[in-house]
Amino acid sequence: MDAVEDTKARLSVEDVIGEYIQLKRAGSNYRGLSPFSNEKTPSLMVSPQKQIWHDFSSGKGGNMFSFVMEVEGLEFKAALELLARKAGIDLSKYQTSRNAKNSQDKERLFSANDLAAKFYQAHFSKNQDAIDYIFKNRRFSKDMALTFRLGYSPQSGSALNNFMKKNGYSEKELKHAGLLSQNYKSGDMFRGRIMVPLMDVQGRVIGFTARILFSDPNAPKYINTPQTLIYDKSRHVFGLNLAKEGIRKAKFTVVVEGNLDVIASHQVGISQVVATAGTALTEMHLKALSRFTSDVRLAFDQDAAGIAATERAIPIAYKTGVNLSIIDIPTGKDPDELIKKDPSLWEQAINNHIDAQDWLISQYEERADLSSFAGRDQFKQAVLASVKRLESAGEQGLYAKKVANILGYSEEAVKDELRLLKEGRSTYKIARKIEPSIDKSRLEIKKAQDHLMAICLVNQPLRYYLNHIMPDMLSDNHARSLLKFLIENPDYSFDRGTSQELQTIADYVNILSLQYEELYQDLGLLELRNEASRLQVRLIERYVKTKKKLITEALKTTTETKTDELLKEARALDELLKTH
Repeated sequence: MDAVEDTKARLSVEDVIGEYIQLKRAGSNYRGLSPFSNEKTPSLMVSPQKQIWHDFSSGKGGNMFSFVMEVEGLEFKAALELLARKAGIDLSKYQTSRNAKNSQDKERLFSANDLAAKFYQAHFSKNQDAIDYIFKNRRFSKDMALTFRLGYSPQSGSALNNFMKKNGYSEKELKHAGLLSQNYKSGDMFRGRIMVPLMDVQGRVIGFTARILFSDPNAPKYINTPQTLIYDKSRHVFGLNLAKEGIRKAKFTVVVEGNLDVIASHQVGISQVVATAGTALTEMHLKALSRFTSDVRLAFDQDAAGIAATERAIPIAYKTGVNLSIIDIPTGKDPDELIKKDPSLWEQAINNHIDAQDWLISQYEERADLSSFAGRDQFKQAVLASVKRLESAGEQGLYAKKVANILGYSEEAVKDELRLLKEGRSTYKIARKIEPSIDKSRLEIKKAQDHLMAICLVNQPLRYYLNHIMPDMLSDNHARSLLKFLIENPDYSFDRGTSQELQTIADYVNILSLQYEELYQDLGLLELRNEASRLQVRLIERYVKTKKKLITEALKTTTETKTDELLKEARALDELLKTH
């Protein structure tokens, strides 16, 4: 038994995708507006026959699982769980007894937290102090209170416990869900507090943040659900389930410190805002956000904790391929205060974001006494310690130059000090920032690659255009596998169906087939030959340009023997280009 195949058998790709976007018939296929770009002309195609989809605007495609992973920002396992539930499939039947028990325990915790959220919502509607705080003090609307499922936990020490027991939950289960206190026997974890449910990216309640309603010097302002089987604060991004669409439209996300700041922002239509547990931004948080955008803007408090958090976040951002920037909020203010005064002030602050490294330098500059040698040295060491973590030599040089200009030092002297700092301490291996222009360029090459492969897959006489295409010219393993197959099997006829050897990349082959149907099936052989030739040249030109750039960089530092080899490789690339 295979859970994936059984799920596919019960669901159709057009029904799954149709729950997210409106699909209209286009011959034997369906067409709809891409949820991944702000297009006005539908370019996302769905093939019921092949059970695959392809978005021509973004280059994305695959089966129903890949669509859910993309649109919901889920990993494969979570996408399978979501679709299995839609299909009415019990995944525990496909698991070992241990894994099945773990899945059942998780489902029990999800159920308990959801019921607790309903309990808190019911008590919120009955408590005037809680109502006044949310609607008069915080100025939230009823719609926002319902959308974020705000509630109130009764002051009584066992109200929730008694309610949950009546609904079939044991104290052991409630403790595992983080709903009962570890300090009081049979006591509720949350008492006399405004309850803010924490939801995963699918909108399931996994825990709570609880804010004290009345000031009490002996009680913390906020308390949270402890780590459980379904809640991990180092992974959870508050509000992401409701911010996904806003992030896609804005093409960036804003991370704030407070959950209530998120609600205030969503209320005024700025819905790309999420929060983490304070300033503790982790790699897991950024990875979750990077599934929707590479542009992440932090709106942390402008204090020592905020600076320290930014310092920690910069190398993590580079590692995860995120462009990190800072929203400079006036001292002593938070997003909620700006919104209450004038929502446009918050929007203006978001738009005036500053690159994280530049912001960090400005903060160090403000706090250091640059009139003294000790202060200048402190500033220089602090900045260079951050700069050395950047992998790009160009960026390192840029920031070294900034330090030199600020201090009035020689640029070479600062670069030498940076080099010594790097040699004397371990460095982070960090990925470069991904600029939008690079993304666009990669997409164009991916399209050229796939379109050429589609033409050669369907048209056996045109496969000679693959003779000068090397695996290194292609951007992914699926394309390389198909290239290898077509070269080794020149007589293969696509009309006879997908070969057994292509089953491992069947979805990719089907996507190419869909692209061919949409773009090329009405063209004659001469037109197809011209298009294949153009695409072949495009791939070769890009490959030669990239390789020669690497050779140029290598020639700056290599030995004489290696230089001859590199020059020979460069000449070979020139010959490859001339023949096409």
